[in-house]
Amino acid sequence: MSTRDHSHLWPGVPMALASAMLFGASTPLSKLLLGAVDPWLLAGLLYLGAGLGLAVVHFGRAALGVPAPEAPLRRSDLPWLAAVVVSGGMIGPLLLVFGLSRTTAASGALLLNLEALATMAIAWLAFRENVDRRLLLGAAAILAGAAVLSWQGGDVGFNMGAASIAGACLAWGVDNNLTRKLSSSDPVVIAMIKGLVAGSVNIVLALLRGADFPSADAVVGAAVVGLFGVGVSLVLFILALRHLGAARTGAYFSLAPFVGAIIAVAILHEPLTARLVIAGALMGFGLWLHLAERHEHSHDHFALEHEHSHVHEEHHRHRHDGPVREPHSHWHRHEPLRHAHPHYPDIHHRHGHG
Repeated sequence: MSTRDHSHLWPGVPMALASAMLFGASTPLSKLLLGAVDPWLLAGLLYLGAGLGLAVVHFGRAALGVPAPEAPLRRSDLPWLAAVVVSGGMIGPLLLVFGLSRTTAASGALLLNLEALATMAIAWLAFRENVDRRLLLGAAAILAGAAVLSWQGGDVGFNMGAASIAGACLAWGVDNNLTRKLSSSDPVVIAMIKGLVAGSVNIVLALLRGADFPSADAVVGAAVVGLFGVGVSLVLFILALRHLGAARTGAYFSLAPFVGAIIAVAILHEPLTARLVIAGALMGFGLWLHLAERHEHSHDHFALEHEHSHVHEEHHRHRHDGPVREPHSHWHRHEPLRHAHPHYPDIHHRHGHG
């Protein structure tokens, strides 16, 4: 294919993969902190570190007079933002902690793969994102690789603990799809608010159930890991949602456990097992199927007024008063347009197909 043929992959796919890499790297790094920090408290510190770090970026940007190219959150976004914080930052972690305390490690690790499945299923069934056999096969291969990677042997029972973990994955699947509703707004602000609220709530709950507050070194370490592994990763995830839609972003993000396993081999000197090789082969095959996708058809864009960060290409043919910086954000109107080109279900192509 020519460079033009690959244009629909950029920048959404690199952003989704970078998000998965950062989140995957946070897993072995968080494992190093678990000896000194209660697991629930660590989850709160990771989120709070992300929120505080992104707050420095957001307010520092404003203090320096650097204009944000992204669209600000509006009052109409607040219900979606509240739903995202509650489902992904509060209900999900609570159900996960409850579930992990009542099921085996093998069951917990395997069931956590349901998040990607829930994200894709909701995107395809509720939000009508387009899907074909290649995408389904690719998603299945990536999820199979994640399942192989997290399999620890033994029986996998289904009880209240397993049901709680499945519920947590469903909450995160809802979170991922609802975040798509906000993806045209400033991702730094969205991730900052989610990190501050979810982090504070989880820290308070962990302390109420008797967790001991860790040393200053452990707190700083958790904050740094949280800033990059949760905060920056979430910003990139939201940007990827803008370009790819929830189903494809969720599929790429499913690669995170493999990234974490590779880093664990390199940094923690864990053994390179046949299970890791098989998982890598399955995930690599699934990734290739997704990268080779070419979704193209003649379609209509109806007249639409909205605000988001953009540069002037064929979807943004409108006038401005005064000089324009690229990229930039402003309220604008898209005129009706009919054309054909390779695309994902991004903010300009949210339509279903039979």
